[in-house]
Amino acid sequence: MKILVCISHVPDTTSKINFINQDSAFDTNGVQFIINPNDEFGLTRAIWMQQKQQAEVTVVTVGDISCEPTLRKCLAIGANKAFRIDMQPTDGFQVAQEIAALCKKESYDLIIAGRESIDYNGAMVPGMIAGLLNYNFVTNCTSLEVEGNHATASREIDGGIENVSCELPLVIGAQKGLVEEKDLIIPNMRGIMQARQKPLEVIPATDSVAKSSISKFEKPADKGAVKLIDADNIDLLIDLLHNEAKVI
Repeated sequence: MKILVCISHVPDTTSKINFINQDSAFDTNGVQFIINPNDEFGLTRAIWMQQKQQAEVTVVTVGDISCEPTLRKCLAIGANKAFRIDMQPTDGFQVAQEIAALCKKESYDLIIAGRESIDYNGAMVPGMIAGLLNYNFVTNCTSLEVEGNHATASREIDGGIENVSCELPLVIGAQKGLVEEKDLIIPNMRGIMQARQKPLEVIPATDSVAKSSISKFEKPADKGAVKLIDADNIDLLIDLLHNEAKVI
């Protein structure tokens, strides 16, 4: 079984976010980048399949050379090889087009992508990859088993869990539950050394086109000042909650 895991190179949530060029571009200075958490859940599940079912695991990202340390970490976690599609994508549709073009050449049985990335939270790339390839698709995936050419999966829906089954090839949108945080693999020294010898191939972008562009970023407004009310002044508290905060 050939598995492709799509990796997003995203800012750590502890990083301070700023914008440049009149708030039209993200400032990467001093920002620590990591594997997108939903992608890491998917990668860990793929490594389990590698160990249990001898699956071949490939990781891919669409981005410039700054993404390569993240791909090397994926190789240290256990992926067999990596692709970097050399471009700076403008939107999710462009990313999906590039990954779909790679899949048409390499023919994967299972494509795992995080249900969304923690930077733009678009939640669109896995579904668009499935649409472009005409593959089966399960998003918000919290459980996955593959036997031969048959897959069974569970996914979160409003008010519960839905269990589904389908044939490969399949695209899933991974999230926490597919594995738990305690199950994530921390690369050891042996894995890090082996990662240096594993293939990381840079391939040129296709003639994919973007459907949208970013005009401006805007930070959330600062929180307003806190009003402290004496514990004995219940009437004033009720008045403020009713007339000013309008929550009662």
